[in-house]
Amino acid sequence: MNLQIRPEIEEILQKAWEKRITEKEALKLMNSSSDELFALAVTADKLRKRSAGDVVTYVINRNINFTNVCIGSCKFCAFRRNKSDADAYLLGIEQIVEKSREAKKLGATEICIQGGLHPDLDAEYYSDLLKVIKEETELHIHAFSPMEISYAAEKNGMGTKDALKYLKESGLDSMPGTAAEILDDDIRSTICPKKLKSREWIRIVKEAHELGIPTTATMLYGHVESAGEQVKHLAALREIQDSTKGFSEFVPLSFVHFNTQLYLSGKSRGGATGIEDVKVYAVSRIFLDNFRNIQASWIKLGRKLAQVMLNFGANDLGGTLMEENISSSAGLSTSMLDKKEIERMIIEAGRIPRQRDTLYNLL
Repeated sequence: MNLQIRPEIEEILQKAWEKRITEKEALKLMNSSSDELFALAVTADKLRKRSAGDVVTYVINRNINFTNVCIGSCKFCAFRRNKSDADAYLLGIEQIVEKSREAKKLGATEICIQGGLHPDLDAEYYSDLLKVIKEETELHIHAFSPMEISYAAEKNGMGTKDALKYLKESGLDSMPGTAAEILDDDIRSTICPKKLKSREWIRIVKEAHELGIPTTATMLYGHVESAGEQVKHLAALREIQDSTKGFSEFVPLSFVHFNTQLYLSGKSRGGATGIEDVKVYAVSRIFLDNFRNIQASWIKLGRKLAQVMLNFGANDLGGTLMEENISSSAGLSTSMLDKKEIERMIIEAGRIPRQRDTLYNLL
């Protein structure tokens, strides 16, 4: 096969093996040709192997979206409801605890809790919820995005750092780095105008890391952003990781468009293409030289494409989840992956499956 690879692309990929590449160089990789995509894959896969080896990890967890009521107005979200809507819901604390107990019986090591910004809930509710789950199950609690922290703190007249301290004392072990979307305020003004600004997301994440609360890092791509804005987002994450070393993983989130206002109003493209997906994963592995773990979200990508990403830089397949409401509301048909199925996916991709906990300790 005679692949046409431009010398400048070849030079960047060779550099990536020894040195950190720049934002400008990462953008060139994002804009690479189809022939050059194979070269990206080889480089990303080699860097994955050097960083994480041939083990592909997964976590047994349960995802609990405790309410779909939200005062927000994110146009990429099909999950939110007004309090008065017929299908609005808020799970009671005992319901959430029972789901947590069920998860533990099924072998889960983590409970992931996220929900809408319910007008009747505040930091005290979050604290009570954490305490009861921890007392009843002793599971690792991975909960509340930076947006939820900002909202709860404001409701209680607290600073976000004080709110984080309060919730950590109540049982919060780690946080999802969602609500990042794209860390560019022009993009955010289009897709989530009421959500916290880029600098606020960065500040809250850094506060969490300073307090010993690790977080994930995410990027929602495939809507209105450009490749340049994707790279700008990755650069912000790399800078935070240089400063705090508090990110446990990076999770690219491919935009699920079907039922969203953003797409139905004609303001966004219909999600990322498969080529864009693989470029985002490969360039993320090459550019994010201070991240050991990159997760392929089988919920967003589908099981087959998630397998493919294990050859484009990913070394983790995320969680079994047990239930998931946000992506399914946007139009995806999802079902739980059990341990046997997720290990089969990994073995068929030629890798070694290993169960982990939330913080990537092998079990």
